[in-house]
Amino acid sequence: MTANAIVVHDLTKRFPVRRQWAEMVRGPFRQEWTTVLNGVNLEIKQGEVFGMLGPNGAGKTTLLKILSTLLLPSEGQAFVNGCDVVSSPHRVRQAVGYCSDSERSFYYRLSGMENLAFFATLNNLDSHSATSRIAEILKIVDLNGAADVPFMTYSKGMQQKLGLARALLTDPAVLLLDEPTKSLDPGAAAGLRRFLRDTLAGKMGKTILLVTHSLEEARECCDRTAVIGQGKISFQGSWPEVQGFVQSQMFPS
Repeated sequence: MTANAIVVHDLTKRFPVRRQWAEMVRGPFRQEWTTVLNGVNLEIKQGEVFGMLGPNGAGKTTLLKILSTLLLPSEGQAFVNGCDVVSSPHRVRQAVGYCSDSERSFYYRLSGMENLAFFATLNNLDSHSATSRIAEILKIVDLNGAADVPFMTYSKGMQQKLGLARALLTDPAVLLLDEPTKSLDPGAAAGLRRFLRDTLAGKMGKTILLVTHSLEEARECCDRTAVIGQGKISFQGSWPEVQGFVQSQMFPS
């Protein structure tokens, strides 16, 4: 039986609502909350490409931030490779590679290699290990020819690939990808999807949780997909099952 790489049980996340000064004066101790995740349950198998499909504001990115230990849940539990994200955050971070919006998270004047060297240091990789690992990863993501080029000159597709390279620095078992093909042209998006499916999942055996609002991306990449809206998972299953559910919601009989 295949073990689960990610397990989420009754996960809830609330954020305080920002109030106007007049409201704070009238009720200084009153606090309102907005619920972004509401009792989410999820199991993702090792080596699986799992899609999280939903519109903007559905709670997808919040879930990834909890799984990568950037946010604490309000209620419920989440485990990555058997480690609790709250009680064992260090072990979770060792198992996870998180790829968010790449453009705003690199240093524009540094080259691709220099950027990766900086993040390797943050991940406590020694210089010898970092040099060989960076060279290996740049080859994997097909950026070795642009290693010494400043990030500011990278195309959007190259930026996304460098974001994946950073997520792979520590050779994590689980990859959390937040809309990795966003802003790419159709050809570049299709190429990146093939890379995720064939190389990262197929050859390297990574477990991938892929956040997207693209039906095409879910169909092409994912073994299973969950549909989330307003912080709740309304359906999950294989692509034919999800496609039937989505169509039934768009065109109810």
